[in-house]
Amino acid sequence: MLLVLICSFFIACGVKNETSQNQIDSVVTTEPVQKHAEALNDRIFESRTTAITEAVRKVSPAVVSVNVTKIRNRVRRADPFFKRFFPEIYRDQIYQEKVESLGSGFIISEDGYIVTNDHVAGHGVEITVNTSDGKEYPARLIGQDVVSDIALLKVDGHTFPSLKMGNSNDLLIGEWAIALGNPFGLFKRSKPTVTVGVISAIDRDFGRVEERRIYQDMIQTDASINTGNSGGPLVNAAGEVIGMNTFIYTGDQYTSGSVGIGFAIPINRIKEIVVGLKNNKIDRNFWVGLSLSPMNRVVAHELGYPKQEGVFVSNITRRSPAEKAGIELGDVLVEINGFPVKDDASVDAAMSTEYLKVGDVLKLKVWRDGTLIPIEIILEKRK
Repeated sequence: MLLVLICSFFIACGVKNETSQNQIDSVVTTEPVQKHAEALNDRIFESRTTAITEAVRKVSPAVVSVNVTKIRNRVRRADPFFKRFFPEIYRDQIYQEKVESLGSGFIISEDGYIVTNDHVAGHGVEITVNTSDGKEYPARLIGQDVVSDIALLKVDGHTFPSLKMGNSNDLLIGEWAIALGNPFGLFKRSKPTVTVGVISAIDRDFGRVEERRIYQDMIQTDASINTGNSGGPLVNAAGEVIGMNTFIYTGDQYTSGSVGIGFAIPINRIKEIVVGLKNNKIDRNFWVGLSLSPMNRVVAHELGYPKQEGVFVSNITRRSPAEKAGIELGDVLVEINGFPVKDDASVDAAMSTEYLKVGDVLKLKVWRDGTLIPIEIILEKRK
């Protein structure tokens, strides 16, 4: 009996020792495998994480979808047959209808100031913005500037993440450019769409587009920009806003699908315009008070002007800014703000290179009796 107990004891000890050794071996062999797998996953994640993904992570929360309701006048044409015979009864009718549009924007301050394009939000009677966390907020239009195509919105009573403004005077051709926004309404209650390209060119000038708008010093990028992207930010690899996506170019249209040629308003101009909109100091309803006519052989002979091309002052309105500045009938306009003037088209081009407003100075050079005379016209509010 004693022998049996002794044998059982040694057997049990052997089993226990064998089990303990297996557990130790398991720990020894499993821990390095787990650590290796974790390290491998970390390396894979790090390889996926780039400057671009980090920039998108920082910027996305401050990008918004802008949803606008506008009132537009429409004309209902009367039947031409009845209109001819019963003009007092059958007339064209003007009626108003609500038009829904959408675009993008970005938050520039924690207290809810938002920048977008004027062609997105200007003249909106009802504006709402959606943030990337799926929330919707009513917004009000603080100010708009048709000429520069910039509008400033405000959401009250909330705190938001905001974007860091970059320096559009310090851009490098070929550096990364990231466009974020709401193409085709895809980002209304979700994350913004991201497209990536490079800075293709800078300082692109278009003069007047769509009547009163002036696009100067534009940033060109091949980051895809489509309908709905207007007003969204163009950022660099550091996550700094360098411009606002505004339109694309497709040869003869500015609103068709993207072909890799898009344009953004430089952020330095946006910062300047935003200050004016906040303080209500941008008033472009100015007047000059002079009329110009094309030069011809007879006029050139009468004035003694040595050329038969150019434009001359043919009329001056009394008490106008032009009269106050000393402009005289027969003055030949040679230069406007440093740009040479040769004909009516060059006058329009020269005037289109400046974001002129009430209070600005229009610097001219005129030829008078064989002498070039500098004249400065202070632009006054149109009465």
